[in-house]
Amino acid sequence: LPLLLLLGPALGQGLGQTRFICTSVPLDGDVCAASALGTGSAEELKGTVLQLRETVLQQKETIMNQKETIRELTAKLGRCESQSVLEPSGEGKGRKGFSKNTMGDLSRPAAAETLSQLGQTLQSLKTRLENLEQFSRMNSSSQTNNLKDILQNKIDDLEKQVLSRVNSLEEGKLNPRNESEERGKIESTLTSLHQRISDLEKGQKDNRPPDRFQLTFPLRTNYMYAKVKKSLPEMYAFSICMWIKSSASPGMGTPFSYAVPGQANELVLIEWGNNPMEILINDKVAKLPFAINDGKWHHICVTWTTRDGVWEAYQDGTQTGNGENLAPYHPIKPQGVLVLGQEQDTLGGGFDATQAFVGELAHFNVWDRKLSPGEVYGLATCSSKALAGNVIAWAETNIDIYGGATKWTFEACRQLN
Repeated sequence: LPLLLLLGPALGQGLGQTRFICTSVPLDGDVCAASALGTGSAEELKGTVLQLRETVLQQKETIMNQKETIRELTAKLGRCESQSVLEPSGEGKGRKGFSKNTMGDLSRPAAAETLSQLGQTLQSLKTRLENLEQFSRMNSSSQTNNLKDILQNKIDDLEKQVLSRVNSLEEGKLNPRNESEERGKIESTLTSLHQRISDLEKGQKDNRPPDRFQLTFPLRTNYMYAKVKKSLPEMYAFSICMWIKSSASPGMGTPFSYAVPGQANELVLIEWGNNPMEILINDKVAKLPFAINDGKWHHICVTWTTRDGVWEAYQDGTQTGNGENLAPYHPIKPQGVLVLGQEQDTLGGGFDATQAFVGELAHFNVWDRKLSPGEVYGLATCSSKALAGNVIAWAETNIDIYGGATKWTFEACRQLN
C-alpha cells in the first residue's frame, strides 16, 4: 500500500501557521520527492474531489431513477394481479364507452385457476365415462368397452398435459406464443374428447326426437359456443323464446348474440356483471324483469316490433314486463352470424370470457312476428301443440358446436309432462 506522508507542525516549525497535506507515496518511492510535489498537486486534488462529487451525484440520480422504475413496476404488477380475475363494470354492454375487441381472453385466470377450470372439465368427462361404463355393463358390448378404454386413456394423457402446462406457466418457461400454442392443442383435444363422448352417448339415444336436446356450457370461457347454421332475414318484428338454466355469478352471461357487418350488437341477450338481463337491438338497450338465475329451468320469451319499438317479456308463460321505444323503426338486418353462448365483438368472433354464458340452453326458436300470450304459454308448458320457430327452429341439424360445449337430452319438458 502507498505510504501517506504527513507534513505537519514538526516540519513546519518556524514557518508560521502550518497546514496538513496528504500525499500518496509508493512503497519504493522517494518520500522527500513526494513532499516536494505535495504542495504543487492542490489543483489536481481539487479536480479529483470535484470529479468524485459529480460521480456521487450521478449515482444518486441513477438510484432515484431506479427507485421510480421499481415503483412503476410494482404498480403495474399490482394492476396485473387485480385483473387476473376481471370484475365487469356496472354499465350495460350496449353503452357508449364499452366497446372493445377482445379476440383473446383478456381475463385469462392465473395458472392455478386455469388448472382448476380444466380440472372441472376433465371431471365432467370422467363422470360421463362412468355413466357409459354402467351402460356398457348392462349392455355387454365389446365395442362400447373398447371406446370407453380409449377415451379414458386420452383423458389421462390430457391431465398430464394440463399439469405440465400449468407447471411451465408457474415457472415462467412459456412465452406468450408457446402458451397460446399449448392452449390451442389442449382445447383441440378437449373438443375432440367431448365430441367422441357425445357420439358415444348419442348411440344410446338414437330414438330421441331431433328437438329434444340441450346445450351445456360448463365453464366461462372464450372458446365454448354454438353457431346457428343459417342467418336471420330482415325482420320488422320477432319473438325469441328458449328454455334456460343457470346459477352462474355474477351474471349468467350471453345466451345468444346476433352480429351483422358493421354492427356487432344487432341483437343480443345478455346478463353481464351485476346488471339485470338486457336485450340489445342496434346497440339500444332495454332491461328485462327476469328472475331466472337460480339453477332451475325457466322458459323465457322476448317479443318486439319495429313500430314504436314495442317489446314484451315473458317468464314461465306469464308476461313480466313490457315497454316501447326500443330501436323504433330499425329492422333487424340480414346476412349476420347467430351465436349461442358468447357475445360477439366482431362478426362471428371477438369473444370475451367475462360475457360467456354458463349453464344450459334448449329450444331456442325465432319467429318473424309477435307471438300471442296463449302461444307463449303453450311453449312454457310444453304443449304438444307448441309451435316451432318459422325463422329458426330448434333442431340438432341446425346447430354446430365448438370448444367443448356438449349436447344432452333435454329434461325440462319431460319433468313437466
